[in-house]
Amino acid sequence: MKLSVIIPVYNERRTIEILLEKVRRVPIEKEIIIVDGNSIDGTREILKKQEQFPDTRVIYEPARRGRGKAIKEGLKIANGDIVIFQDADLELDPTDYPKLIAPIENGNAQVVFGSRFLRGKPKMRFLQYWGNKLINFFVNTLYGTKLTDVETCYQVFPLSVIREIEVHNNDFAFTVELTIKLIKRGFKILEIPITYIPRGRLEGKKIYWKDGIVSLYTIFKYRFFAH
Repeated sequence: MKLSVIIPVYNERRTIEILLEKVRRVPIEKEIIIVDGNSIDGTREILKKQEQFPDTRVIYEPARRGRGKAIKEGLKIANGDIVIFQDADLELDPTDYPKLIAPIENGNAQVVFGSRFLRGKPKMRFLQYWGNKLINFFVNTLYGTKLTDVETCYQVFPLSVIREIEVHNNDFAFTVELTIKLIKRGFKILEIPITYIPRGRLEGKKIYWKDGIVSLYTIFKYRFFAH
């Protein structure tokens, strides 16, 4: 099966080339779709050079519209059998791709999430760790699941599955909304442990406490007030 790797990018000059090298080394047939949210740090100039690779397509957005919006734009042109989202930093390791897509290829799962928590407590900052725990708690309590990493970047599914689901959030809450809608549609989510090396503000991490508030709002919204 062909894998579509969708990479939202904003000001990732320091890591994007290393990340793309790692993705290309994974021995899987793939296409790489990069969606740049109007980077201003030199990332776009790097991406212009990356377009020479036949496996790579780049979408240049006219403005920064959010991680979720970037993923949506990438999905519009994806043509692989399976889709995975990949952030442009180096927190997650593309060498995990084969084990993440294998359950779908083998027919043993419909949706696979790569969990940062199944190997024990990751080296997250205090607020990030407990923010993730809080979001996991409310999703599991309100939707009857036993997930350990609702906000994981590594969400994997057949392209046909994601194209059936309309996600309204354009920011980081995209991930939580998508998870909820997969659950409500009856898809069983298989979690697999992944490698995770967290980065902080100095390394360019862009998630803030307000993103957690929006995610919590999304959890309650789709449980009690919306479909």
